[in-house]
Amino acid sequence: MRIAVSSQNYRTVTGHAGKARRFIVFEAGGLEPPREIERLDLDANMAIHGFDQGAAHPLDSMKVLITGGAGEGFVRNLATRGVLVVATNESIPLLAVEAFLDGRVKSASDGCNHDHSDLDGEGHAHGGNTCSCNS
Repeated sequence: MRIAVSSQNYRTVTGHAGKARRFIVFEAGGLEPPREIERLDLDANMAIHGFDQGAAHPLDSMKVLITGGAGEGFVRNLATRGVLVVATNESIPLLAVEAFLDGRVKSASDGCNHDHSDLDGEGHAHGGNTCSCNS
């Protein structure tokens, strides 16, 4: 299974996935631990936010995309492409992939368990992360 992690600096999991252009791609499955197999560095016009929904995209080959935050539109868009979006607080890409594989993180569309009183009017937490839940 191919898993992409949004990482604008190729060192940490980053948010704003709809505008992200850099992703670390992991291969996971079987008895082998997940391993990095590729780094995507997409042109500005390839960020999902504003990308033509009908056109093929490099993220189409992923089963899962792990990010620090994503909006509902991004989650829906990737779902139509067959990609599950998962939000995590983990900052290390490999550990985020391992947490997903161990069932310790949930789909961004599964809701959340935080207090929305700390979000601004656009769904952003004071720390800059986006709530991806449907509440």
